[in-house]
Amino acid sequence: MSQDRLEPLSAAASPETAHDGAARRVSAVGGVSADEPLRPLAIERREPGARDVVIEIEYCGLCHSDVHMVRGEWREVEYPLVPGHEIVGRVSEVGADVTAFGIGDRVGVGCLVDSCRTCEACRDGLEQFCSGNEQGAGVGTYGSVDYRNGGGRTQGGYSQAIVVDADYVLRVPTSLDAASAAPLLCAGITTYAPLRRAGVGEGTRVGVVGLGGLGHMAVKLAKAMGASVTVFSRTDSKADDAGLLGADHFVVSSDPDAMAAARQSLDVVIDTVAAPHELDPYLATIARDGRLVQVGLPADPMPPVNPRILAAQRVSYTGSFIGGIAETQEMLDFCAEHGVSAQIEMIGADEINEAYERMVAGDVAYRFVLDIATLPEPESLEAGAGARLS
Repeated sequence: MSQDRLEPLSAAASPETAHDGAARRVSAVGGVSADEPLRPLAIERREPGARDVVIEIEYCGLCHSDVHMVRGEWREVEYPLVPGHEIVGRVSEVGADVTAFGIGDRVGVGCLVDSCRTCEACRDGLEQFCSGNEQGAGVGTYGSVDYRNGGGRTQGGYSQAIVVDADYVLRVPTSLDAASAAPLLCAGITTYAPLRRAGVGEGTRVGVVGLGGLGHMAVKLAKAMGASVTVFSRTDSKADDAGLLGADHFVVSSDPDAMAAARQSLDVVIDTVAAPHELDPYLATIARDGRLVQVGLPADPMPPVNPRILAAQRVSYTGSFIGGIAETQEMLDFCAEHGVSAQIEMIGADEINEAYERMVAGDVAYRFVLDIATLPEPESLEAGAGARLS
């Protein structure tokens, strides 16, 4: 994406003056409290403005962070909350100032729908680190204050349609299957960005801790970049799957002898585990000047790291958080070029609560995707509430 697409909004494009469509009621699935199951909801989508794209959503991936957010495990949440930031659909309407997209285009929306566009991070194309607006962060696809559009809370992709500023809409290449492309908008960019930043290429030795939604994408992307890939898992139950995904080696991390044999054998380790766990055994597998990148985000604190392990081989421990808009488009294009997509299990709206429990238990191979066509019509729902799902 060219840098000029992220120019600051002019006064003429403010929500007070740019609306040229009508607000729309759509059906969705969301949470109404931290301890209740998800249920059908009816929500209002804002009027589209001159810079907006209206997207009829076809598919939305289920991310583990959706579970954390809906259940209030990361921060206090304002309900109702419609999750979903792995969105793929078709353009049904564009504003008068939109030139990058047309009716019928297949597009995607990831974790961000706005940012200040003027802070250093935004100017560098790193909108995920935006710090220049009144809430000190970019506007997330759900659960964020949409300060540029009246100050309401954003609602995500478990819904029939969404209205998004064109600068935060991604083009989904036609060679990618729409459903299996949806998880690329979070799981894909979350693992692509640190691999690219580490300079992974032919001959790089990459380790992947955990083989779930993030882990399986890390394996596929690292292999597409030319790396040799080692998967770490607590048991050998996923050894065959790791091989089918392209991994060259599989290490049972609960086996001390296997971990000892892997000592100082890797250049980059991507840790995708979203539960607290010891890092020292994985740091010991990294060769001099290598790095361990944390992309799995546990709800509870991690055990401390022994700094002597870091110093002994000049190993770095760092983190990574999704990617900017331009880098996300780069990732989608890379996946299209190399035939990379997510391994998915399609679900209907009436299966979503079971899917959440299965995600927590690690029982998914490897990403759930919600078929939006299974949502009820909004006319059958009351605003902000609805029938219980089975």
